[in-house]
Amino acid sequence: MTPAPAPPAASLRSRNFALFFAARAVAKLGDAMLPLALSAGLLQRGHGPGAIGAVLASLTVCLAGFVVFGGVFCDRLDTRALMIGADLVRVVTQAVLAGLFLGGHVVLWQVCAIGAVNGIAAGLFQPGVAGTIPRVAADVQGANGLIRTAESLALLLGPALAGLLVAAFSPGGVFAAHAGTYALSALCLALLRLPPDASGRRAARGGYRADLAEGWREFRARQWMWAVILVWMVYMITVAGPQVPLTAAEIIPSRGAGVYGLVNSALGAGTALGGLCALRYRPVRQLRAGAVALLGCCLFPAAVGAGLPTGSMMAGAAVSGTGLGFWGVMWATSVQTQVPGTVLNRIHAYEVAGSLAMMPVGQALAGPAAQLLGGRTVLLAGGAMVIVVSCALLGVPAIRDLRAVSAPPRAGGGTKARHEPARRGTSGGKST
Repeated sequence: MTPAPAPPAASLRSRNFALFFAARAVAKLGDAMLPLALSAGLLQRGHGPGAIGAVLASLTVCLAGFVVFGGVFCDRLDTRALMIGADLVRVVTQAVLAGLFLGGHVVLWQVCAIGAVNGIAAGLFQPGVAGTIPRVAADVQGANGLIRTAESLALLLGPALAGLLVAAFSPGGVFAAHAGTYALSALCLALLRLPPDASGRRAARGGYRADLAEGWREFRARQWMWAVILVWMVYMITVAGPQVPLTAAEIIPSRGAGVYGLVNSALGAGTALGGLCALRYRPVRQLRAGAVALLGCCLFPAAVGAGLPTGSMMAGAAVSGTGLGFWGVMWATSVQTQVPGTVLNRIHAYEVAGSLAMMPVGQALAGPAAQLLGGRTVLLAGGAMVIVVSCALLGVPAIRDLRAVSAPPRAGGGTKARHEPARRGTSGGKST
């Protein structure tokens, strides 16, 4: 007889959490190798930052455009099955991409088309992440902190591993390894034994259009959420979008793919440190603390834009990663604990779509902006915009005054979640 699924465990050492943790870590390892492999592979074939930005934008546009529908599917269907299916689709697409690069027959539009398919698969996968974490761990902030740390360590190892594979084989070898990481992620998800979904999403409901409308109403009703997304759109256009293609174009031709991998590994190490800090520090006002930490993100684009030595660029990347990692945990925990489970996947889909909507714009504009102003100037401007974004987040009362809660509210406001006290030097009584 198959064992009954266990409820979310108080300890973060449970089997379910370990499997989900492994799935996220291994998939992120592959994702962390992708930018370097794409950048090196396209640059080797005579393409510039514009081509790199176009490929990344094709993935991001499809992710942002499809993720809202993915949220509805996750709220109506088997979330885990959808996530496994999305992983398997990406096993196939990355294997095809590996074949193209290994065979030496690389056409830009084909690479963009594969990126688009990957974006659609990611849009189907991503909404389920928010709804799954509360089902595998009772300590939501602790779970987010550990997952963020693992993903960050993957960002640390991924670029360095990709640099070694590119040097030893070719970018095609990186894409083959990437396909393998998605296969392992799908296996870990298949082994999960999730508890019954308390959200009641299997209950009879209206059509897909009604579900979309309900999710939008719930999203609009939370000022702290849509205000963050509006500010984040500016961040995506001015900082996150241009950062990958422009840092690659500035570092790889002059210092090599190995240095680019080291700098991005420092970024991953910093992000891991930010996740670890979030395990220990439990602020009452999570988004306020996250916005302050985000100020450190200005140092990475500024260091590359200023043409500083490699060690200085690595230090700037590490500080930037720490701020971004801490902010990421504070934001994810706020969404997963402030929103009822009945609409969590759809609201998460709306916030992901809003967060990413402007990133392809920044990616697509990176090349033209670099040609007009110079890549270093655009990166320096991005560093300044990080400060503007952080101050804008702190300037909205609904964001800076949002208080942490210990559990998601029930739909319809049936219960009130407890407010969390501020704690330092503790993991909230949960075993990690």
